[in-house]
Amino acid sequence: MRYMQQRKPCRVPAIVLLPDHVHMLMTLPEGDADYSSRIRLCKSSFVSALRMRADVCIKLNAKGEANVWQRRFWEHLIRDEQDFAAHVDYIHINPLKHGLVERVDDWIFSSFHRYVRAGLLPAHWAGGAEPAVIHAGE
Repeated sequence: MRYMQQRKPCRVPAIVLLPDHVHMLMTLPEGDADYSSRIRLCKSSFVSALRMRADVCIKLNAKGEANVWQRRFWEHLIRDEQDFAAHVDYIHINPLKHGLVERVDDWIFSSFHRYVRAGLLPAHWAGGAEPAVIHAGE
């Protein structure tokens, strides 16, 4: 992310990194719609960092690409505040949805913790002692 931000800055209001994929909400600068190069920079710099580790073996596919990330990505243009909130919720609940944790708060690779620190979400959101509050659209 740092490598990408140095070359192609953007805001990342929400993100979750899972074992086999990532969900990211990006806000690009005015007049900039280049999501592709940002995703490419993230993926390639991650693979480069993995290759530098002696304890990781990167396998290549028939095209010579590292089999770490999916080749494609899907983008969605946020329509309004409700759509934004629904996508933030979707991103944050993903580790729970995939059965990786029992509580969203238990997954450390998520912007969820930033939302909790900012007072935007309670730590027990979508799992824990109190009932979950999920925005419309989930």
